[in-house]
Amino acid sequence: MRHLLALASLFLCLSCGSKTDSAKTEVATADSATASSSATSSKKKVIVFFGNSLAAGYGLDNTADAFPNRIGARIDSLGLPYRVVNAGLSGETTAGGRSRIGWILRQPGPVRRSRYAGAGGTGADIFVLELGGNDGLRGIPLKSSRENLQAIIDTVRLRNPATKIVIAGMQIPPNMGKAYTIEFRGIFKEIATKNKAVLIPFLLENVGGIPKLNQPDGIHPNVQGHRIVTENVWKIIGPMVEGGA
Repeated sequence: MRHLLALASLFLCLSCGSKTDSAKTEVATADSATASSSATSSKKKVIVFFGNSLAAGYGLDNTADAFPNRIGARIDSLGLPYRVVNAGLSGETTAGGRSRIGWILRQPGPVRRSRYAGAGGTGADIFVLELGGNDGLRGIPLKSSRENLQAIIDTVRLRNPATKIVIAGMQIPPNMGKAYTIEFRGIFKEIATKNKAVLIPFLLENVGGIPKLNQPDGIHPNVQGHRIVTENVWKIIGPMVEGGA
């Protein structure tokens, strides 16, 4: 019972020559270095984490500790040809994500540098969809959540049909009733199966409802909690990037 209460608390709020010639030479060198870095970056495949406060790293002193950014740091340390784009937004629902996804994929930044950019659209090589928790907490009709999640996936694949989709599974406490809770938990596997996507069974496995792994508000994972979430995600993402997916 205590575990359920703690888990309920966690999910409550799941609801940014001469000196002149020398100077010119230095600027030219700097511009050359920037161009070289940009060219190298453009050759990397793109992983987009599209989610809510969990992906955004809400409440952390340093957002570098948020699990998507930790995944990015690990990828860099391993020298793998991927770059991570953290598109997490605190408070996001599936409806909000649906309205935002097109804008995200049209940005001239890292997402646009996908190897599939141009001639019809831009996109991600791996797209991690981490939305739905706020829908469940607010009791949003699950038919609507399903439609929004599917619309997000459809938009991603319209930009890049080869995108590999990863669905982050979520659970909610039984506040909305047993039937709603069970159906909600099953949505993520259902969507993953329908779209031949990879499923992370429960993003907050071994973190949700455990006080020492969450911030003082009892709601969001602390640094240690994000480290565990990182491992939950890496179990799925790791083989994909190490295999050159």
